[in-house]
Formats: sequence, structure tokens, C-alpha cells
Amino acid sequence: MKNKPLIYVIDDEADICQLLVQTLQQYDFVSESFSTGSQALQALKRKLPALCIIDLGLPDMDGLSLVKQVCADNHIGVIILSGRSSLPDKVLGLELGADDYISKPFDARELVARVNSIIRRMRVNGAAAQPKIAKFADWSFDLATLMLTQHTGSKIMLSAAEAEILTLLLASPQQILTRERLLSDDAAVYDRSIDVRMSRLRKKLEIDHKNPRIIKTVYGVGYMFTSAVTWQ
Repeated sequence: MKNKPLIYVIDDEADICQLLVQTLQQYDFVSESFSTGSQALQALKRKLPALCIIDLGLPDMDGLSLVKQVCADNHIGVIILSGRSSLPDKVLGLELGADDYISKPFDARELVARVNSIIRRMRVNGAAAQPKIAKFADWSFDLATLMLTQHTGSKIMLSAAEAEILTLLLASPQQILTRERLLSDDAAVYDRSIDVRMSRLRKKLEIDHKNPRIIKTVYGVGYMFTSAVTWQ
């Protein structure tokens, strides 16, 4: 549970909070809901989430004020979820630092896809701010050039999609990552495109891609990167 991203839902409509919390939990997130901005601010002092979903029409404060405070910490993603659909509200919300703006009514699965997209981008950007070369097994991977180099000196260039998957795996070695968290195509959240991309990556990494040792399949759940990783 400690490896699951924490999402805060801040909305005074109890049915929306319940829907979002249940949907997010179905897609491998931990989620808590709050009906007021002050409750959310108290929770933020105790523990920082990966992302906040914020309704602008809060009973105790302007939602845009809360957005501004949350966005002051650039390690937290923000999605505005609001019945306000006017262009000025959208522009202001995004200018304050929100990552996305979704108008009510909304599709819960689309919102989850956008949550996945923002968290994935934050992880990749966070990894990019760290040392650029990862060493594991008989390989090193240069994030700047997307180049895999084997201990023998042979080099393999990864595609952008393969590199994104590998970067996410390298950031969480020896942990199970679900297929949904590894998907790089938001429109394909519910298909099996990740399996095709993983197969291509294995063919480049594994001695025997049909019996992989570095990237293991955890059936019914996702994948695990089994090798230890060091960065330089």
C-alpha cells in the first residue's frame, strides 16, 4: 500500500467524493476525500499526496485559493474539477499551476486516465532531475540519449515509449507496478498495449525474452523489475 500514489479529493458533494474514491481505488490508488478546503489544508500538513482533485465551489473558501496554495508545492499534481466551465476560470486555474481542468459532469474513467498521465509525467520528470545513467544487471541506460549499453560495449537505442516504461521500472525496482501505471497512451488505458511494448523491451534486454529474468510478469497484476539499480 505504501507504493500506491495517494490522491486527495476535495469536493463538497458527497456522491462525487464517493464515486472518485471508489474509482481511484479500483485503479491502484489510495484516496481520501474532504468536503472543505480547511480540512484539506490540515491533511496536507500531515501528509502530502501525489495529486489533489479540487472542486472550485467549496463551502468555506474559493477553490482557486486552495489551488494556489497546493500548487506552491510543485511536487503535488493538481486537477481542477468544477461546474464552472467559463474560459476565464479555466485560464486562471491553469495559470495558477493546475495540471488539468475538467468540467462537471465528467466521466470517472477519463479522470483516472488524466490522473495517471499527470503522475506518470511527474515521475519521469523527477527521474530526469536525478542522475542520468542507471546501471543494472549487465546494462547501463542513459536517460538523456535513450541508449542502452551492454557490458560488452554493444549499444541499443530505445524508442520513446520503451524508454518511458523502462524509466518507470528503474524508479521502482523490485516493486510490482500495475499495467495501468505503466501505460504511456492515455487513450489505451483499458487495452493490452502495454504488453506489446513490454515484449519489445524484453527482446532488447533479456537473454531469453520468453523466459525473462529482469522484468518479471506478475500475473493478473502487472510487472516487477527484479534487478538492483544504481544511479550515477
